[in-house]
Amino acid sequence: MSNTKIVVIKLKQIIYGAIFAVLGIVLLILLLALFRSGKKDSGANEDTAKYIPGVYTSVVALNDSTLNLEVIVDKNHINSVQLINLDEAITTMYPLVAPSIKSIADQLCNDVDIASIQIEEDSKYTQTLLLDAVEQTLEKALITPVDHSVDKQADTKK
Repeated sequence: MSNTKIVVIKLKQIIYGAIFAVLGIVLLILLLALFRSGKKDSGANEDTAKYIPGVYTSVVALNDSTLNLEVIVDKNHINSVQLINLDEAITTMYPLVAPSIKSIADQLCNDVDIASIQIEEDSKYTQTLLLDAVEQTLEKALITPVDHSVDKQADTKK
């Protein structure tokens, strides 16, 4: 007579289907969020990285004695600036060296740009000498080093 078919779906099957559909959607959203945030974070970290982390040294010459300057950096911050072989004879001959390097180190470790460091009047020559050495040492740590050869070529053409 009639071809009417009755489909019987158990409530248990409906619940399982709904749970799997919701889990599938949540998994898809998590995967999309994971891949999108990973790209943004890695790009942001590369933009903010200024230095190659490590310990960098250079030599400062004071008449007949030499001092080893050590700068410790992480990827975007200067952690330490110090003179390694600063003995009593050098501090006696050059009494402004220790306070000058401490002043420079305090400013650099507090995220003051090297071009903005305040030089004290009573030790400006010592601080200038040490600041030049720190700047040369930091150039070794830069991810994209500054090329001064272009400046030197421009100076020779004048």
